[in-house]
Amino acid sequence: MTAWTARGAMEWIGGGGRARAGGIAVRVVAAILGGYALGALLSAALAVALPPALAMGRADAVLTGMMAGLAGHAAAAIWVFAARSAARAVAGLLLAALPLAAMVLAGHWHATGRILP
Repeated sequence: MTAWTARGAMEWIGGGGRARAGGIAVRVVAAILGGYALGALLSAALAVALPPALAMGRADAVLTGMMAGLAGHAAAAIWVFAARSAARAVAGLLLAALPLAAMVLAGHWHATGRILP
């Protein structure tokens, strides 16, 4: 019986070597950090957008946004590993984050009259 090593693991995965391991590392970091950022943006965007859109109370909008943010984090993690390449995964996260960030900034501007805090 041979010892389990990192080299043996890479050969077992498919022999992609460092490039494959680098792609997996980028996907893991994108799933954790990018998923968290996307979930937080989704949560904030819904907390800002739901009260005027549905005549919902602020507390209910925040709770709804937080629940949707958890689902958004999970969906982002699934997307990152389902994409064809690590670059497409990161690009997809950024593309999904842009309208959410715009909604958050628009809501902040509407509430305070300033774009940045």
